[in-house]
Amino acid sequence: MRRAVLATTGISALIVTLLALKPHQLPAVAGGAAHTPSDAASPSTSAGNATRTGTFTGNPIDTQYGTVQVAATLANGKITAIKVLRAPDQNGRDQQIASYALPRLTQEALGAQSAHIDAVSGASYTSQGYIQSLQSALDQAHA
Repeated sequence: MRRAVLATTGISALIVTLLALKPHQLPAVAGGAAHTPSDAASPSTSAGNATRTGTFTGNPIDTQYGTVQVAATLANGKITAIKVLRAPDQNGRDQQIASYALPRLTQEALGAQSAHIDAVSGASYTSQGYIQSLQSALDQAHA
């Protein structure tokens, strides 16, 4: 009887401990997938700086589920906004994945200030298309 009480107590303590742990969650990006200023500057080169200021459109990247294309707005070499121009949307599942993954990818890219970001689990193809399109936009900004 004593073993049963100890086992039950131990299991209960383990369950409470596991429930107390919270998974890492990214906060939602306010205002949708990206914010783009209405007075976006046209591309121009700053004196002594190879990075241009303006909005640069990445190449459209064809994935297994559709095309992904983004535009990045840079100011003095810093990514200030990323707008998703095209995303897979052929069916409800594609739209669901895009609505989940694209804000997270945008938030991560803004935080990293580069296209060197992790893919979103469950959205591998969309993530790779996003990363490649963003990298091509950044390459244009540094050209």
